[in-house]
Amino acid sequence: MADMYTQLRSNVHLLGTILGDTMEAELGSEFLNRIETVRKLSKASRNGDEHARDQLLKMLGDLHDDELIPFASAFNQFLNLANIAEQFHSVSRNCDELVCVPDPVELLLGRLLNGKLKLAPEQLISELEKLEVDLVLTAHPTEITRRTLINKYMSLIASLGEQENTQLTEQEVARNKLRIRQLVAQIWHTNEMRDERPTPVNEAQWGMATVEASLWHAIPEFLRQFSEQLEQQTGQQLPPHIAPVRFSSWMGGDRDGNPFVTARITEEVLLRNRITAANLYMDDLNELIRELSMSKATQALLVQTGECREPYRELLRQLRSRLQATINYLEQRVDGHNPEIHQSALIWTKSDLLEPLLLAYNSLNDCGMHLIANGLLLDTVRRVHSFGCTLVKVDIRQSSDRHADTLAEVTRYLGLGDYNHWQEEEKQSFLLRELSCKRPLFPHNWNASADAQEVIDTCKMIAEQSEEALGSYVISMATTPSDVLAVALLLRECHCTFPIGIVPLFETLSDLDNARDAMAKLFSIDWYRGYCRGRQQVMIGYSDSAKDAGVMAASWAQYRAQEALVEVAQQADIALTLFHGRGGSIGRGGGPAHEAILSQPPGSVDSRLRVTEQGEMIRFKFGVPKVAVQSLALYTSAVLEATLLPPPVPKAEWRTMMDEIAAHSVAAYRQMVWQEPDFVPYFRAATPEQELSALPLGSRPAKRKADGGVESLRAIPWIFAWTQNRLNLPAWLGAGEGLTVLLEQGHRDTLREMFNQWPLFRTRLSMLEMVYAKAEPNLARYYEQLLVSEDLHHLGEKLRERLQLGIECVLDITQAQGLMDSTPWNKESVALRHPYIDPLNFLQAELLLRVRKEQDSEHLRQALMLTMAGIAAGLRNTG
Repeated sequence: MADMYTQLRSNVHLLGTILGDTMEAELGSEFLNRIETVRKLSKASRNGDEHARDQLLKMLGDLHDDELIPFASAFNQFLNLANIAEQFHSVSRNCDELVCVPDPVELLLGRLLNGKLKLAPEQLISELEKLEVDLVLTAHPTEITRRTLINKYMSLIASLGEQENTQLTEQEVARNKLRIRQLVAQIWHTNEMRDERPTPVNEAQWGMATVEASLWHAIPEFLRQFSEQLEQQTGQQLPPHIAPVRFSSWMGGDRDGNPFVTARITEEVLLRNRITAANLYMDDLNELIRELSMSKATQALLVQTGECREPYRELLRQLRSRLQATINYLEQRVDGHNPEIHQSALIWTKSDLLEPLLLAYNSLNDCGMHLIANGLLLDTVRRVHSFGCTLVKVDIRQSSDRHADTLAEVTRYLGLGDYNHWQEEEKQSFLLRELSCKRPLFPHNWNASADAQEVIDTCKMIAEQSEEALGSYVISMATTPSDVLAVALLLRECHCTFPIGIVPLFETLSDLDNARDAMAKLFSIDWYRGYCRGRQQVMIGYSDSAKDAGVMAASWAQYRAQEALVEVAQQADIALTLFHGRGGSIGRGGGPAHEAILSQPPGSVDSRLRVTEQGEMIRFKFGVPKVAVQSLALYTSAVLEATLLPPPVPKAEWRTMMDEIAAHSVAAYRQMVWQEPDFVPYFRAATPEQELSALPLGSRPAKRKADGGVESLRAIPWIFAWTQNRLNLPAWLGAGEGLTVLLEQGHRDTLREMFNQWPLFRTRLSMLEMVYAKAEPNLARYYEQLLVSEDLHHLGEKLRERLQLGIECVLDITQAQGLMDSTPWNKESVALRHPYIDPLNFLQAELLLRVRKEQDSEHLRQALMLTMAGIAAGLRNTG
């Protein structure tokens, strides 16, 4: 490593040494020596030493069953500790300039106020009021790490931070070092894998733990820093009501393909979210009651509290009493009771909290106590604006065919025919007629099937909720206006009195291409225009479009779909919010959020952005308060910049180039994935796809259909499997072929111009660089040699040739000597992990061979899962 990474290297070495001491204490010095031998052989093997590689493989192949788990755990936990050191380094006082970038908010404010725009302070405040950044936490099964261990990792980061405190006494330093050793020992002696799959409620609790432990503290700190930067540059503070970032969640609400998410489960999650929020506010109120002992108050506050000596404390005690009653009520509801209590006695809406808090805040300010008003009380006010009474708004997601099947049951029962067999015009006519009709559609004596009843129960549950508790109703595999109208009708039949946002999700390549027409037809329906009240969300699917067509064609289709949707919405005078269904991996739209937002089509952000944060990315971006503050600043500044300083409109020539690249790319991708008869057998043999189903990741099944092929495999395990054998195929297949055709046609200069001047193309190639750098064709070849029948080896050779083709194309266009040369920190980060990931890959291949030879045992299965966890940790993404 370069000298600039001295502090990082020091922490990696410290944690690694402590881990080694911990292992030696339990398993002896011989075990530790063998681990170190494996690490050194791995490093030598990577440098081309064939003899070292042979020795490494022999050592791993000779491991007895009872040695498998500790060996896998050793490398797994070292990678986790390296991640912790890196994550801490990004917020460390000793962070170097290549890792810790300048504050994006501060830089952007300077450009907006002093650059070409020269916004007046009032204009800037007005733009900030419009910002709507909604981060949607999802429970897709990419977080492989147990919550128990995550909490220990967070404590370890806190202890590393304490090391930098130069004011500590020798005794305090020694105590902190002891704490670090204790935490590492706890991590080593804790079972890394869940024994059972998490339930949807478990997943929701995991999400709430991140909010409770980190985001709850990060939001007021982020807004305080934002306000300070604004005041420095304009003389004005950020108004208390401005909360540019809000949070939603799919945890407990995403029922698409997950039979375990039911109406009852969603209701329980909603109740538990409220309990968590109420307890957090209770902590704030107790602290405020201790602090606000002032007696001077406005007449408005005194009227509310009576002539008491400490009116602020009295007001907050009244609020605390209502909050405690709310907690008692919610806990009884979770236990299955339905206590009778008037809602006015509860804290149920945001205004229930805000009104008394603002009364106190305004009184303190009006009485000249600005310093006190803008302390913890302002933090609490800002938390209410960001989190409401539920911390997150829960989205409901269901597949369009479930709604259609429910309506088909009704129409068949009523003798109207089969809804599923009607043309789109017939469906729309029926739906609009029923939506305008005053009589109910559902007959009293109709016995719905179990699937239909669950859809109806979900709609009834929605109708019983506060509008503030819910986000949107997302429809998977939406293609037509009737998909949206069907949900509206089902909700109306279940007596939902508020217009929840109904969000079509366009996922496949053809759906993205047809999104414009579908939304134009929907916006032309007068009834729906009245329902949506001039606002519409549309979700763009990244995972399934990439699985359908490859990342290059999918990214261009996503871009064009956004352009078309912006145009349609503007014509219909609808405020459009694009909802980006991104994942953690590049193959699912992942990558640096700031660059991704700024590469969207001009006009597509327009102060509003909704984006999913999935799996382990929630922990990496938001799991530590200081890191979360950075992430919030990146999102806010990127959305503001994309709105006020949008990227250039691409040249017509660039668009033509992208059309060509996409066409050749999708053809090459589909030829391999969908038309090559040997592809599926090769995929299942060369990756741990089949064994993956045993990994207790998320609550949702890995496949939509238990007996389905690749087409039924969800995008996450599809990518996870290829990540494990280090080929990373879904993140690049087809891209090299598309770029090669254009290079061979003599368009090199145009492609280089696109890379230098067009954010979309530059971001796409940068993402390709990253996945190419993480790909390891030699490791993929080893899996093939060990696990794949010889008659399929030709396919592996072809795939590795395509990988090399893509690498050469990207280096040609970017004019770089090596992959990721322009991002040395990321390149160094990847290289740091190789000696620890490689042994896990070799071991995993050996374990897969043993399992498939029916030498199955609990040791084998556990060790195999540990290798999957370790590889995922080392690569910093699982799917």
